[in-house]
Amino acid sequence: MDGSIRLSQSDRKTLLEIYRQGNDPEQRLRAHILLLLDEKVAWTVIVAVLFTSTATINRWRRRFHKEGVSGITGQRAWRTNVREWWLGLVFRWVLERSPTEFGFIRSRWTCEAIVVLLDQDYRVSVSRETIRRRLKAANLVWRRPRPVLGPKDPAYAFKLGRIRALLRGLPANETAQFMDEVDINTNPKIGSMWMIRGQQAEVVTPGNNEKRYLAGSLDWRTGRLIVTEGKPHQGRNTDLFLAHLDDLRRRYRRYKAIHVICDNAKPHHAERVREYLVKHRGRVVVHYLPAYAPETNPIERVWWHLHEEVTRNHRCPTMDSLLALVRSWLPAGLRFEIESDIYADLRVAA
Repeated sequence: MDGSIRLSQSDRKTLLEIYRQGNDPEQRLRAHILLLLDEKVAWTVIVAVLFTSTATINRWRRRFHKEGVSGITGQRAWRTNVREWWLGLVFRWVLERSPTEFGFIRSRWTCEAIVVLLDQDYRVSVSRETIRRRLKAANLVWRRPRPVLGPKDPAYAFKLGRIRALLRGLPANETAQFMDEVDINTNPKIGSMWMIRGQQAEVVTPGNNEKRYLAGSLDWRTGRLIVTEGKPHQGRNTDLFLAHLDDLRRRYRRYKAIHVICDNAKPHHAERVREYLVKHRGRVVVHYLPAYAPETNPIERVWWHLHEEVTRNHRCPTMDSLLALVRSWLPAGLRFEIESDIYADLRVAA
């Protein structure tokens, strides 16, 4: 029986590519065997040159006759499909599931936890480095997530619609202000910074944290920021909110009405606030944003810039020095862009 084979031009080209450029040694051996058989090289010579056996030669010769070139690469393709199967499983775990759902007493996935779960539940044995490498190859990175509020206001669309209608039809002699409070702490918020590789930089903290609140309003039309400083040991309370409303009345004397758009914090709903609004009926009007929706208040972005540029990693030893730094960053007349996609169409129309 003739032990040779006959390759088509395309089959020969495929096998030559596997032999010359393939990463799998087993596939390269099979391709080499078939190429030599096509050249009618004696089996004894192939055994001597490739350090293989006649049984191996015959196995892959018969596989070629039965399945063609795809039968030669089939085992590797099967392994690739298996690999993609468990990788897809791992991606779903990391992106959609919690380790606690699988009995782990931990809140975040680690490469080690994935290795353990694959081995115990699926008999797939891989290393932590393999998991890490494959996750990075899939464009996954290890970094801090962004916290978002879970609860949603069922009246979100209705409340936001009323705010948008107010801004769309705002008369020239009335002003709208997006209002919120922000806390300043002597214990700095920690953020990324340049440092020497292998040497973690240090940010000295005063130990005993001191906190001060600022109430601010962002002018819808101009981006002008009005800030009222809270007193020492004064929290985010009704007194601070009312003091800020007084500041707005003084700063905007020429406007018939001041529309204050704020969140649903308790100090904004207090009985004294209702009495204040009755006293200044028509002059000061408070509008409430949807609950659990900080993205609807553009002043949140101003406070983000404040923390990012001033308070994060600050080295101020006292509250006085920190407030001096904040005041320097918030000079009188400072204006900010309204950074909110929610109202972008209204600003374009204006």
